[in-house]
Amino acid sequence: MRQRRHRAATFTASVLTAGALFSLALAPGIEVKPPGKGDDPPARQPSALNFGAFLDSGALGVKQIAGLEKWLGGRDIKVGHTYLPGDSWLDIEGGAGFLDPWAAWRRERPDRTLVLNVPMQALNEVEVPDNRVRRLLARGARGQYDEHFKKLAERLVELKIPDTIIVLGWEMNGTTYTHRCGPDPAAWKKYWQNAVAAMRSVPGQKFRFDFAPSRGRDAVPWTECYPGDDVVDIIGMDSYDQPPARNFDEEVKEPYGLQQQVDFAAAHKKPISYPEWGLFRNGDNPEYMRRMLAWMDLHKPVYNTITDYCPHGVWGCAENPRSSEVYRSLLHGQTVPTPQQPTPTSPAAATPVSPQPATPPQPTTPPKPATSPLPATPPLPSTSTEPAAPVAPKPPENCSPVDLGPWVEYWMGGKLCVRLDWYSRRS
Repeated sequence: MRQRRHRAATFTASVLTAGALFSLALAPGIEVKPPGKGDDPPARQPSALNFGAFLDSGALGVKQIAGLEKWLGGRDIKVGHTYLPGDSWLDIEGGAGFLDPWAAWRRERPDRTLVLNVPMQALNEVEVPDNRVRRLLARGARGQYDEHFKKLAERLVELKIPDTIIVLGWEMNGTTYTHRCGPDPAAWKKYWQNAVAAMRSVPGQKFRFDFAPSRGRDAVPWTECYPGDDVVDIIGMDSYDQPPARNFDEEVKEPYGLQQQVDFAAAHKKPISYPEWGLFRNGDNPEYMRRMLAWMDLHKPVYNTITDYCPHGVWGCAENPRSSEVYRSLLHGQTVPTPQQPTPTSPAAATPVSPQPATPPQPTTPPKPATSPLPATPPLPSTSTEPAAPVAPKPPENCSPVDLGPWVEYWMGGKLCVRLDWYSRRS
């Protein structure tokens, strides 16, 4: 049984201040180590298309996205993640303007995704005993709560965000929430089916429903709570770095762990997601950070959103500097590659290099090597029949090149060079 992990409704000013100060202290180039002994490959621009972070449930969470993007060197964050309060049914219906700032953010660009965690019970984080949970689940199975979910769907369609991903009744296999499955799995599954049917009955909806247990067995095997392929679109998992797994390999291989999630989703022909992930009871663990990013790069989830408050986070939490360096170095300043004939450019260049024409040009004398360690374009072939040997640029003084691997260096246009005196220059 896992320790209860309450969700912070808002960041405090002190946490925000600490996160801002910590972000200023990080060096822009950090050596990326191999992922370890597992079978997963090194992370390379993990989940580039759809990643984000949970920063805060309310309007502050929307405002903080720009700060996280800046910390990541202008990286484009396309996934916003928030939670409906679970204090009352009015909250679960999306009332009182709570969703307005998130809807505005989503509508600004068509390639953004909004992920919304929706409780299945009011008073969701109150310690309700199992016998009462059974009675509540029985009411849900009889359809007594359908109207609340229909009102939420109508609200989302009204706000012009009908394609929201709904993480309904998350971590149902644990003991933290009133909407847990364990006291009566059969009633829980019927209740889920009713809620999905109610939301899908609203004209104009395009929701995707994400079934997201916590990693591991927890209080009950999450497979016993699965409500059926017809009412699930994504099979997610909340996966924090915590016991009983002692390392990432055990997090993958444990019963109902990461590998079983991937296999279960493949068997049911569903994509996967990671709505919540981050550090927890194992402290600042850069190995977990490298391995989790590599895992997502390998298995391509629909989206992933790191939980970015203490003790889980990397930007909004100053307690995890080493893991923060790993996360930032792997995601810093990258843009999503264009699938049609992508062309690498120098980070210093403002305009992209045009692709070579289809017919070969006349040979010319090779240009002199650039003084920068990252040349903007490769030298053209010489008049000799033998290809010219590449000239390795000499790194500037007090600068050490960092090996980020061929994939990352291809898109960056060369090796990243870290000034050896960066630490002293911060002051």
